[in-house]
Amino acid sequence: MSGTTKTFTLTDIGQRVDIALAAVYPELSRAQWQRLIKEGVVLVDGRPVKASFRLEAITPVVAHLPEVTETELLPEPIPLDIRYEDDDFLVINKAAGMVVHPAAGHERGTLVNAVLAHCPDLPGIGGEKRPGIVHRLDKETSGLIIVAKHDKALRHLQKQFKARTVSKSYLALVEGHIQPPQATIDAPIGRDPRQRKRMAVIRPGSSARSRAAQTVYTLLRSYDGFSLVECQPLTGRTHQIRVHLAFAGYPIIGDTVYGPRQPRLPLKRHFLHAAKLAILRPADNQPLQLEAELPEELQGILSQLEQ
Repeated sequence: MSGTTKTFTLTDIGQRVDIALAAVYPELSRAQWQRLIKEGVVLVDGRPVKASFRLEAITPVVAHLPEVTETELLPEPIPLDIRYEDDDFLVINKAAGMVVHPAAGHERGTLVNAVLAHCPDLPGIGGEKRPGIVHRLDKETSGLIIVAKHDKALRHLQKQFKARTVSKSYLALVEGHIQPPQATIDAPIGRDPRQRKRMAVIRPGSSARSRAAQTVYTLLRSYDGFSLVECQPLTGRTHQIRVHLAFAGYPIIGDTVYGPRQPRLPLKRHFLHAAKLAILRPADNQPLQLEAELPEELQGILSQLEQ
């Protein structure tokens, strides 16, 4: 059996062995350690145990860690606009039209395929040689997206998103003169029961499932019949900003799913851009702040409105 054999000395007496192992070797999550223990490739003091086994003394542990396997995903040399990179993660300014992860109908040409080519020595996620998508952007949404290189970094970054300590700011051009100029849209979002491919605000008392969702918006500039707004999602629901702005009566320009089928401005994508991002780096817990300027096609629309 190929892989790597590692030896640990666990000193946390009274602790569960799976928790103790995740503490001394955080490259693997507790769930991954539980799976290895169940498979019998982890020997505690020379014998297999259950994950719930509690250490009774300073204990030697020998674990056979499987090697990282090649993924079926293919590396593709697609140009990437990388705004930050270290040994743990990348921040990429994604172009509109690029799908983040391969799926039915989009098996090639995705962000993941491009990252695999950019990082040929990728440590991998979950035992596979693939990047970890920390959060997602819709296909037609441009801007900053974080990609983890290994499990430890992925968990560190995901923990920040779960704790809502990540600051994300989006720019959106919407229909109408938005009122009030600053507000929080607090409306639960779930799968639209009438059109399952869409999301929707689910009203109280509905039988459809939903999750709490909050978006803070601020008016930046008014145009003739349009508003440029900055949006900060406090939660991370699918299509959240698009759904919330449409629910408030101000659909995003070019969003033919949640807005008019025929946009009033000549734009082949929706006007939504992930412009700012602030996180703590996994390596040293130091703050990192990044910005991505509006792409040319969106800046061109604003220039047209300013004339």
